Amino acid sequence: MIEWLTDGIDAFVKSVTWIDIIGYIASLLVAATFYMKTIISLRILGIASNVFFITYGFFGGLVPVTLLHMFLLPLNIVRLVQMKTLIAKVKTASIGILFP
Repeated sequence: MIEWLTDGIDAFVKSVTWIDIIGYIASLLVAATFYMKTIISLRILGIASNVFFITYGFFGGLVPVTLLHMFLLPLNIVRLVQMKTLIAKVKTASIGILFP
């Protein structure tokens, strides 16, 4: 009864390439960003997904995917650095308010 399912799974596993695996990982990372509650973790996962998608697109010959994520990667890095800087400034300012 479930033989068709196991045959299908076997065929899929035998046909999947390392490029496909990179693409699946990249997709899972993007999906995970939707579960993030803080911007820092969202940016970190976004950066990781950009790296995986650049790899996937480059080796898979997918120019639009590669170009998109090559554009998004530095943007995510800059925004992460800006947020970390802002957090550090807020911590410094709050110490000055508490201990003048």
